[in-house]
Amino acid sequence: MKQAKTKRGFTLVELLVVVAIIGILIGMLLPAVQQVREAARRTACLNNQAQIGLAMHNYEFSFGSLPPGCIDKAGPIQNVPKGQHVSWTVQLLRFMEQNGVADNFDIKAGTYSAINAPARAMVMTMFVCPSQGQSTNMRATAGLSCYAGCHNSVEAPIDVDNDGLLFLNSAVTYGDIYDGSSNTILVGEFIADVNDLGWASGTRATLRNGSELLGFNAWTAKYAGGVANMKKTFVGGFSSPHPGTGNFLFADGSVHAISNGIDPTLLENLANREDGAMMGDLNF
Repeated sequence: MKQAKTKRGFTLVELLVVVAIIGILIGMLLPAVQQVREAARRTACLNNQAQIGLAMHNYEFSFGSLPPGCIDKAGPIQNVPKGQHVSWTVQLLRFMEQNGVADNFDIKAGTYSAINAPARAMVMTMFVCPSQGQSTNMRATAGLSCYAGCHNSVEAPIDVDNDGLLFLNSAVTYGDIYDGSSNTILVGEFIADVNDLGWASGTRATLRNGSELLGFNAWTAKYAGGVANMKKTFVGGFSSPHPGTGNFLFADGSVHAISNGIDPTLLENLANREDGAMMGDLNF
């Protein structure tokens, strides 16, 4: 008589053990994958600001000064869709290979004019940080910006007497930057609100000050209710979705990652073009 062959295979217990081991390995890899993705997004954000810096310098070479932070007849600027409110971002379009958008934007008509609605609704990827979750406002009538020009060192309305580099009807030259271009913030990132007026608006939607640098959790805790209930002239400081740091473009064209734990006084000094502070070796 022939002996029956025994069939071998996985038992249910063995299969469950293998599945559990695979699950543990995947769980260990996911944080590393997320960190790599965030590092890539942060690098793309730095590149966006470097391109903005190049456009700023080309603008300055062409016109002899940095672009105005906001074009309007009079200040202080209010965060409402009323007025000319043309932002510095609009001035840079031709220097960022966006001639088509620039040709379809009537500066004299003002940002909120019906003729400028199609251009204003465009999502301008060079003004959006890859870590930002939203690229348009709530009604999709305006593309958002995650990069803001520095208009003042402390919280104050956007006006003609601000001490930053981009403010109401400004025309700052490099000779006006007493503290040195390498010691002065030109543009920084912030977490855009879905109620912002968009990249073309020279309000708090594209201008901020050196009053604060908040991480995502701190920003959420402080502005969870939005800014609708704040004063119409409130601007606010910088913020960042990147863990622990925020990216900043300085007037010399260099881009730096600044720690959220930066000394508040140092941040104010960096935002002021002529406070006369002795900066020395900067430690962000």
